[in-house]
Amino acid sequence: MPEPPRHNLPAEPNRFVGRERDLEDLGGLFGQARVVTLCGVGGIGKTRLALRVAAGLLPSFADGVWLIEMARLGRAELVVPEIARVLRIRAEANRPLLDTVTARLRDLRCLLVLDNCEHLIDVCAEVTAGLVASCPRLSVMATSREPLRIASELIWRVPPLDLPDAESADAESVQLFLDRAAAAGTRLGPDSLPDVVRLCRALDGLPLALELAAARTSLLNPGQIADRIDDRFSLLTTGGRTAPARQRTLLAAVEWSYDLLSTKEQVLLRRLSAFAGAFDLELAEQVCADQPLSPAEIVDLLGSLVDKSLVLCDESRTRYWLLETIKRYAVDRLQQAGERELLRERHLRVLCELQARHFVTEMIEQGVPWPARLRALTAGRNLLDDQRAALDWAVESGNVSLGLRLCATSIGLLRAGGLTEIVSWTERLLSLDLSRVPAEQIAYVKAYLAYGLTARDELGRALEVAEESLAGMSPAHQFPRCVMLNIIVTVLLRMGRADEALGYAEESLAIATRCGDAWNQAVGLAGLSAVALMRGRLREAQRHGEEALARAREHGHRWIMARTAAQLGAVAEARGDLVAAESHYAMAVPWLRELGGDVDLGRCLARTGRIAAMLHDFGAARERLAASLALSREAGQRQGVARCLVGLSVLAEQEGDLEGAVLAAAAASALRESIGQHSATTRIEELLGRARAKLGEGRAMSLWSRGRVMSPDDAARHVLEGERAAPERPAAAAPVKPSLLTAREQEIAGLLTRGLSNRAIAEELVISPATVARHIANIMEKLGYSSRAQIAVWAAEHSSNSSA
Repeated sequence: MPEPPRHNLPAEPNRFVGRERDLEDLGGLFGQARVVTLCGVGGIGKTRLALRVAAGLLPSFADGVWLIEMARLGRAELVVPEIARVLRIRAEANRPLLDTVTARLRDLRCLLVLDNCEHLIDVCAEVTAGLVASCPRLSVMATSREPLRIASELIWRVPPLDLPDAESADAESVQLFLDRAAAAGTRLGPDSLPDVVRLCRALDGLPLALELAAARTSLLNPGQIADRIDDRFSLLTTGGRTAPARQRTLLAAVEWSYDLLSTKEQVLLRRLSAFAGAFDLELAEQVCADQPLSPAEIVDLLGSLVDKSLVLCDESRTRYWLLETIKRYAVDRLQQAGERELLRERHLRVLCELQARHFVTEMIEQGVPWPARLRALTAGRNLLDDQRAALDWAVESGNVSLGLRLCATSIGLLRAGGLTEIVSWTERLLSLDLSRVPAEQIAYVKAYLAYGLTARDELGRALEVAEESLAGMSPAHQFPRCVMLNIIVTVLLRMGRADEALGYAEESLAIATRCGDAWNQAVGLAGLSAVALMRGRLREAQRHGEEALARAREHGHRWIMARTAAQLGAVAEARGDLVAAESHYAMAVPWLRELGGDVDLGRCLARTGRIAAMLHDFGAARERLAASLALSREAGQRQGVARCLVGLSVLAEQEGDLEGAVLAAAAASALRESIGQHSATTRIEELLGRARAKLGEGRAMSLWSRGRVMSPDDAARHVLEGERAAPERPAAAAPVKPSLLTAREQEIAGLLTRGLSNRAIAEELVISPATVARHIANIMEKLGYSSRAQIAVWAAEHSSNSSA
């Protein structure tokens, strides 16, 4: 006779995808624990994973692996009868059924799989604890939203499927989507991969959501599904007819979990949807504690939601977050409860209070040790997403005053997105009704707007806004006034106006010294050092720089310490002491890495790379400049890219590639001019002088003209990848005899090789700019060109050919 089956596990309905690590780890746990509970939110794939693990464990359990499905049981008293039914155990007269089941299992080596225990969690826990205690060879694997909480239990939190980092088809979530789409009759090609990646990330790698989305590919392509995913609960409604009702739609899966919560748990869950990113217990208590929830209840309720897998947390239980699908559902519930406006307003107010406290600790308060400042900085950064959400609400609700207050203390926003994000937020708020906003608050926030504009290379507008801020700011607001003065110093120095910057730097230092503000003392002294350096007063620059570093160390913030060390590096470089310059720049690098400040780190790496090139450490120079360029690109910092190009120009010349040096310098010059920045003409003239002497006037000017129209990436690639400039002229019209141009036109074409503007050409030739413009238009028509750069290249190469 055939051997009776030793399990009742169902056949897999389709291909099991991914989770190789989970399967291996879970399979090994049953040698260490007798009760393992797979916990996770609805739709995470607990049942499917448990069944796969159970099938793999069949050889380990001589008396079988038995699935008991709890989802279809509506009452606690049905649990033991269902176990008995699956195991084919008959009830005995005058004996409790659980005793009969226990006696039957006492000597058996078997595995019970209790699936979907959450709605019957208490009785499942009680029965499991009793069976395990009485049956020494029995093991139990349970699936539930929350643990059984019995002594012998090992809890396994089922994670979402792996998400793709980029356009990668290797991630588990992508593989599942593609597999289920193919099963639905849709073959997706490589062109669909970016949209599939976007969709998988939007759905948090939640298997049920991915399967429901894949079923939609019979009607919509992945891009169309991803575009509609904000309405996921009405879109993802095409589950299999044979699936349990709670798994046929995404909404049903989430509602199944929500309906099992207590009233207060439901209130907290929907209020937690106010947070845009991860949050901590303190933030949850401050925002969510209101009738019917007291602050003292939040910690237990939050812990309960974590146990029920509706809230996720890190290993230390200090940071919490919601999966996007759960958050979307909770947002809808918050709206239905009529609490959205109240919660968002409280969220905004709490964020203002927290960020003001972090700002004071990190920047203003004196005598604070660095670890405490760093904690405040980190706490502020951790709230970055919530700051954005709070500012969104300030704009939507018209609460301009609180929005501007948050802008003025949100250091994390100042450093995000290349330091420029604060500009858009401030401008949006300042465009609203300001009738109830104090003038001093507007002046105060304009200081940070000016800072953002400076980082965005809008120097002229930054100076205008800074002067407006200074004019409207009360002398009593000493810290922001010093900040504003120092911003003006920075802008004027970048515009090459050192003499004007001097008075602002002296005023800032005087105010900071009177009130014992070490931060602004350091910044003011660094500004004075920079002014002295630009004016050629090296000893004065050195003295101010050393004092600045001393005040910075007194304050302890790594950013100002790095800033002042870099200033001393610039002074040493101007003295010609390259070893000392490299030492000062190198001092700043670990401080900036500790801060995670990409823009400032990129600036410092560019400087150390340039010095390394001058010291003939070419490998280090190339590595540092490439890293700096990558950071500047990522942050959208054109000034940083220009700085890297200058360093690459130095590297190229030191390696003997004079042509590459000219190209990179020309690209840097053009980029700097495009952002209204003062260009280092002395260095350029010296480089061009060496190029003319070695390459000839025509070739040098041709390279300069070509470099000015090269993209920064192409110019950088030339040096970093060892490319060489090709001698061919760019494609244009057929060669043109110079006799076609008048003498004045040839003269103007020659001046264009120097990158001069119409006004500069007019001043040199003592004619009007309008006349220059007419001549240039005539030249373009005769040569068949459409840009000044093409004329410059033609003129430089014609001059080279004539001299040859």
